[in-house]
Amino acid sequence: MSVVSTSPTEPAVLQPAPVKRLLSLDTLRGFDMFWIMGGEDIFGVLAKTTGWAWAILIADQFKHPEWNGFRAYDLIFPLFVFMAGVSTPFSIGSKLDKGDDKAQIARKIITRGLILVLLGIIYNNGLFVKAIQDTRFPSVLGRIGLAGMFAQLIYLYAQPRTRYIWFLGILLGYWAAMMLIPVPGCGAGVLTMECNLASYIDRILVPGHLYKTIHDPEGLFSTIPAIDNALLGIFAGSFLKAHGKTGNQKAIQLVAAGAVFILLGVLWNFIFPINKNLWTSSFVMVTGGLSLSLLGLFYWIIDVKGIKGWTFFFTIIGMNSILIYLAGEFIEFEYATHFFFGGLIKLISSGWVAAVLGVLGYLAVKWVFLYFLYKKKTFLRV
Repeated sequence: MSVVSTSPTEPAVLQPAPVKRLLSLDTLRGFDMFWIMGGEDIFGVLAKTTGWAWAILIADQFKHPEWNGFRAYDLIFPLFVFMAGVSTPFSIGSKLDKGDDKAQIARKIITRGLILVLLGIIYNNGLFVKAIQDTRFPSVLGRIGLAGMFAQLIYLYAQPRTRYIWFLGILLGYWAAMMLIPVPGCGAGVLTMECNLASYIDRILVPGHLYKTIHDPEGLFSTIPAIDNALLGIFAGSFLKAHGKTGNQKAIQLVAAGAVFILLGVLWNFIFPINKNLWTSSFVMVTGGLSLSLLGLFYWIIDVKGIKGWTFFFTIIGMNSILIYLAGEFIEFEYATHFFFGGLIKLISSGWVAAVLGVLGYLAVKWVFLYFLYKKKTFLRV
């Protein structure tokens, strides 16, 4: 891991980094990260302070379901995994085109994947060493690292047709395992938090403690299907990189493919429920379909139609997405928000305007921090 000063258009292998030919990808990454860094709180405070029905409806979409089901907030994580895949044909593909040694590329892929696992452990537990039983090892960054790592190794060593076989094999194999392999004391095909196969395997294999004691939403076994989100991103990136189709055709086909994936995922939901906690195969299909459609839409608007004036705000976030994710645990952005905006918020006194201003001030402080790093050409490279 390193914080380096480099060109903002230089692609990286695993850290989802800007790809020179796809401004849409960096914009979409920043759009995705915007909600994680506090954007969702805009609707939360509006719902709480006003009781407006539309605000409550939107705010509810920024909460995860208790177990089965899907809300917009569930897309943020798999979309990030998907985008790590999209950049692969441009970054690793360019290295292969130049004839770089595959073994050396593989070592870098594995190193970066494991560094993200380590960063995830630090994010969960802080910088100070804890007793192993008090340490949570699974993490969001860990899943991004492992899913991206295995997907990129498949891209590196497998032929295009074999990559599709891997995709289908993981999708169907996980479904078969979850439904057919019995869990002691529960039987086969039980998908409750207590009895599902993924949680059972995690309780046996994962050291330390799980997030929900008996289950971890970023557990080891349920990371396997997340590889398909990254592979789907690789397929999309390869499609966009290829010649022979116009930008309009590529955008339409991405959106159309996304619609097909969503439909198949919804149908699969009847026998294998859409569940983010278990990262079920139907969840992969729905989130993969939405990711394809969003990429197609952003690609059409930005790279095909050339409507780029609005992208700068999001690309500043997207260029340092992992850094701002980590920074929230170590930098007191709330203090800076109070310092710069506290007086104005007190002047307004109370109500929804003050509440929204507080959220916007918090977001502004984070964005200015990222803008400062951008001007210094400083980006976290993993």
